[in-house]
Amino acid sequence: MNTHRRTMLHESAMSFGSLALTSLMLEDGVAGDPQFPSAPNAHHPPTARSIIFLFMSGGPGQTDTFDPKPTLEQLDGQRVPDSIASTIPNIPRSGVDSRLFASPFSFRQYGDSGIPVSSLYPYIAQLTDELCVVRSMNHRVPVHGPGECVALTGTGVGDRPSIGAWTSYGLGSQTNNLPGFLVFLSNVTGPPPQSPGWGAGFLPAQYQGTLVDGNKGVPYTEMPRGYTEANRRQQLSFINEMNRRHLSEQGPDAELDARIASYELGYRMQAAAPEAFDVASESAYTRAMYGLDDKTTSEFGTHCLLARRLVERGVRCIQLRNGGWDAHSSLQSNHVKGGKRTDKPIAALIKDLKQRGLLESTLIVWGGEFGRTPTIEGSRTGQSRGRDHSPAGYTMWLTGGGVKGGQIIGATDDLGYVPVERPLAPADMHATLLHALGIDQHRLSWNHNNRNEIPTVFGGEVIQEVFT
Repeated sequence: MNTHRRTMLHESAMSFGSLALTSLMLEDGVAGDPQFPSAPNAHHPPTARSIIFLFMSGGPGQTDTFDPKPTLEQLDGQRVPDSIASTIPNIPRSGVDSRLFASPFSFRQYGDSGIPVSSLYPYIAQLTDELCVVRSMNHRVPVHGPGECVALTGTGVGDRPSIGAWTSYGLGSQTNNLPGFLVFLSNVTGPPPQSPGWGAGFLPAQYQGTLVDGNKGVPYTEMPRGYTEANRRQQLSFINEMNRRHLSEQGPDAELDARIASYELGYRMQAAAPEAFDVASESAYTRAMYGLDDKTTSEFGTHCLLARRLVERGVRCIQLRNGGWDAHSSLQSNHVKGGKRTDKPIAALIKDLKQRGLLESTLIVWGGEFGRTPTIEGSRTGQSRGRDHSPAGYTMWLTGGGVKGGQIIGATDDLGYVPVERPLAPADMHATLLHALGIDQHRLSWNHNNRNEIPTVFGGEVIQEVFT
């Protein structure tokens, strides 16, 4: 019987078994079990209570978005100067032997801060005084799958908890009626989504993210046909009683604990989830602001609007993954499409949160698994020119949640290859995100294989300039 239960839960990772929440287990007394220690309180006063990660999968080019390089324009079509080539890390796919490729996009300075933004982002450009642009991100993994894992879990192996899972474990949920960590996938083209990016790793399964369909909401939350709220409650109470009897006979069983909690959450979600995902209730003005009625922006716009609605309802962590940025050829058309899909919805999300008084408590972070080389990939010419992967130097930005906007942190060399000022790794960014939520990455741990694991396993310190 026990084997059957474990097998079923393992094979149903995307069912209610993946939706259990710490808060529900605390209410039911399950968290007293040593396998489910109570989530610690914040280690210090937080600057944010929720986080939205805008993950641009495929790798948008830093020199085409937020890190303009006039020298690259001057040397377009030439070889990389020896003075810079000698500083390039010895990693595959650096493109250092290729010819330089000036950005096909123009840059302008915006706002009181004068931060330059590419023509790809006319809407976000109007909000530069809200942004903290980090130009000196770097790591050494030039492949999409492992790169996503580095960006979202800290290592390229894919066996560690995602940053969202650590957040759920560290702080629990702010709502009893919805999962604390939700994930939306849009424009799923190019490199496939990496499930470790929202997985629980070695943490218990209830901390993993729940994949959500932006049009249908959380799967399986509709009330079964023929059931009322009352008889559904009776059914679930009976199921939970039978599971608890089995648990008392079996002894501690983390998976059965999670199932009991997930049934209860599922029942609550049958009332809460349909309302939370009902964007039809939004005004025509709001729909237009997010681009819901435009085919180009409707999918990601819907996800951004839902992120705002979910933050309002207490969801702790939301990941919006947008694919299609892998521009090995035809970079210009590729990035134009990516910009049009995401620019207006992201700007709408920031403005909407701000006008509702939620931006100050919601941390937004934007970026991909890496950037792109300042050189041409292969021998392509004209508008067919593309760029290869470049983890050695790329850009991310943050806003809201205590972030000091209107500033740039770090710098890359004259071509945008490697950091020459304030080099920062994904682990530093993870430490910073956790810090904003009140978590000290050195004090949050989980005992795995007799080792106390922390979120930033290979180092990582808070980027203090983000907040000051």
